Amino acid sequence: MENEEKIFIKNFGEKLKKLRLEKNLSQEMLANDANIPINQIGRIERAEISTSLTTIYKITKALDIKITVLFDF
Repeated sequence: MENEEKIFIKNFGEKLKKLRLEKNLSQEMLANDANIPINQIGRIERAEISTSLTTIYKITKALDIKITVLFDF
């Protein structure tokens, strides 16, 4: 993975964590609301994985935000 991609994934994870905390949700609560594996939220937030569009869609629905908000970093 190129450096720019790593930075993008890191920024995405940080934005997700910020939004999750603003909603007072634990990683487990968000994962349950989004119907995704519990450890996946942490892996995304720590930039350990690049996630799918389907997962991003589920997360934005669980956070009740527009998808563009998640990419505003």
